Amino acid sequence: MSKRTEKDGVGQLAFTFGLRSPKDEAQETQENGPCVSPTPSGVESKSERKRKWHSLIDKVYLPRNLQAAWERVQENAGAAGRDGITVQQFARHAERNLTQLHADLREKTYRPQPVRRVYIPKSGGGKRPLGIPCVRDRIVQQALLQVLAPIFEATFLSRSHGFRPGKGCHTALEVVDRAIRHGYSHVVDADIRAFFDTMDHDILLDQINEEVADGSVLRLIRQILTAGVVEPGAAEVEPTSLGAPQGGPLSPLLANVYLHRLDLALVHAHYGLVRYADDFVIFAKSEDEAHQALALARQVLEGELGLLLHPEKTHVVSVDEGFEFLGFHYFRDPKTGMRCQEVRRKSVLSFRQAIRERTPRLKAQKPVKPRALSLSRLSSNERLRERIRRVNGFLRGWHGYFKTMRSRYGPSAWNSLDGFVRGRLRASLTGRVGRGWWDVALPNAVFDQLGLVSLAALDTQYTSGQRTTPARKGKLDGEPYAGNPHVRFGREGEQVTLP
Repeated sequence: MSKRTEKDGVGQLAFTFGLRSPKDEAQETQENGPCVSPTPSGVESKSERKRKWHSLIDKVYLPRNLQAAWERVQENAGAAGRDGITVQQFARHAERNLTQLHADLREKTYRPQPVRRVYIPKSGGGKRPLGIPCVRDRIVQQALLQVLAPIFEATFLSRSHGFRPGKGCHTALEVVDRAIRHGYSHVVDADIRAFFDTMDHDILLDQINEEVADGSVLRLIRQILTAGVVEPGAAEVEPTSLGAPQGGPLSPLLANVYLHRLDLALVHAHYGLVRYADDFVIFAKSEDEAHQALALARQVLEGELGLLLHPEKTHVVSVDEGFEFLGFHYFRDPKTGMRCQEVRRKSVLSFRQAIRERTPRLKAQKPVKPRALSLSRLSSNERLRERIRRVNGFLRGWHGYFKTMRSRYGPSAWNSLDGFVRGRLRASLTGRVGRGWWDVALPNAVFDQLGLVSLAALDTQYTSGQRTTPARKGKLDGEPYAGNPHVRFGREGEQVTLP
């Protein structure tokens, strides 16, 4: 295997299995919010291009790499694949299974099984397809990821924030925030139609081959991509000549590799790109510049990568008019003139759907007697305790993501969501919806004593902590920055906007 200099930080990382890559230190310039330097870090001229990576397959099936991959898969748990083998069942004979997997990869007899297709509801309607690989195949994908991720991480630009070490939604939103403060007036709000279903395998493998010259690794990736899918209730395997199924450990890296060409084109043209996987926005100083950026993005995505921008969801808008990104809606409040954020309507609907899934209601349930709803009996109800535990985990994560949102009406925004959660728990216990005697039998205090997390209480704790820290400084086009944006949560189906 050819080695790079220590400066690139890839050679060493390729052998440090089970560890995350160091944080990408590339920073956007202050005077140009989402932009990096004219020559992006990680981009080399052809004369400076170092040799490709060879002989990586032995690092993939190295026993300690497979062991680290198995530990990550076991930690993530997840459902069984097409073969029906769960993570728990694989764990019973993990050592023997990993030994056999090592031998299959080394002898090139390994063949991935078709993924099991499932559909999950989307907040805006419709369903999103997910592909669930078998546990054995998830381990192989994770083992590939641990070897390939450090190699490609050295080439990715700071514009890409999805599924990368030291980056995420929070860093992408910080750059959006910075772009607005530094005077970007227009946005290309883009949407790639069915991105994971339409990725071209040959284009993807050609891009991987720019860094990796190991034919065995490339062949293994192609086998994973073309393993096929099995639809719910079907026995036959559908071939997959396009796309990479969402749900496997390797898919996020493949998405970043595939869209790296878009990053390079927009950065070289000095446009303000912020991308999280296949979700991205482009900032511009004027409407004309935004249309030019959209034309360039369309040329790369449709002309070079074989993708299609959604005609109804891709448009140029002003920042004041409003745009959505990663669950937030940015806009200018027409009454106060302040630029604000709010939780977008789809995110609120997603919240409600997630709570429904965690609090199922039995429609045929017999009426519950009041004595069955006493605190002592509820406290010993193992099913209820598990249900509250799952709800609490979701509420903490949801508040952690949206906690920067502020309502001009104090905690009432969070109280409305707390009320929805308690209503769902009452319905799941009694089998009834609406108001009735169970509202009295199951007051809010009972749920507090059962340990149910309150979003309003979490927000109070967060707000109290914020008061002890200096307020963030910054201007939006010369006006005070709305560091504590406003939000109101509407009922389901209601537009979520400021009053």
